[in-house]
Amino acid sequence: MRAARITRLDGPDAVTVENVDEPAGDDLVVIDVHAAGVTFPDVLQTRGLYQMKPPLPYIPGAEVAGVVRSAPDGSGFAAGDRVCAFPGIGGFAETVATAPAMVFPLPDRIDFTTGAGIPMNLLTAHFALTRRGRLAIGETVLVHGAAGGLGSATVQLAASQGAHVIAVTSTEEKAALARRAGAAHTVPVEGFKDAVKELTDGRGVDMVVDPVGGDRFTDSLRSLAPEGRVLVLGFTAGQIPTVKVNRLLLGNTAVLGVAWGELWMRDPSFLQTQWLELTDVLESGAVDPLIGATFPLDEVPAALALMDRRGALGKIVLTVR
Repeated sequence: MRAARITRLDGPDAVTVENVDEPAGDDLVVIDVHAAGVTFPDVLQTRGLYQMKPPLPYIPGAEVAGVVRSAPDGSGFAAGDRVCAFPGIGGFAETVATAPAMVFPLPDRIDFTTGAGIPMNLLTAHFALTRRGRLAIGETVLVHGAAGGLGSATVQLAASQGAHVIAVTSTEEKAALARRAGAAHTVPVEGFKDAVKELTDGRGVDMVVDPVGGDRFTDSLRSLAPEGRVLVLGFTAGQIPTVKVNRLLLGNTAVLGVAWGELWMRDPSFLQTQWLELTDVLESGAVDPLIGATFPLDEVPAALALMDRRGALGKIVLTVR
């Protein structure tokens, strides 16, 4: 089969597309991949900066959509089923094999390109908003990086759950995409704190969802309403901020870590629980990944480079078949 492999840790250009052996399918669901989602961890892996560090060479690719070729008895899947999956690695290939716990039925209304953009971002957003953030109907949520794959998924899901969403974006083009995703308002990165105060009549927001980090973190804390919380999802800015805890004490506010992977690695069954909870919004179309760019498998380096330079408007997907 054709597959993309990381052969050295020198960034996106280190990924090569080659002919390799198909994966073994013992006790695993074997999927013929039609599309694969590109995620920020894929970029980090090309430099050896992600917490998962398989021995080189290996096939990256955390999420896919396609058709089941074979499945073990009792898995709940059968040959011919349309699915998306979260194999973690191995997805940038024509075929992938993964545990049944990581495979999800794909609603008929969702095509493979869209389906490949669902697992990592939407399940992360769901974990952040519901399990960690305890989002309530009518709350106001500020989303950083709102035009990226994770940000736009968070905007969509929060809006579908009855939240009032304010999106932080760096360009008008990205602001337009955030509004398509369901943001009620968009504000620029520069001066977002003051803009938020104006939009909320000085109250602030109930929740900040921050996958970016960096020097905007302090102003995120200052944007909170009393008893508000900042959800920390990552540091795409490349800078890990610190917090003076007296700010939390004086405002009765909180900073919450959102490590979705740490939870499902301890309890893989949590993924299926999440999928069941998301079934209604997926089948209704209330949540649909906004696809910003597609690349053929042979152009994996270009897809990763686009993600690396924060050039994506929405989700980046590789079309494999």
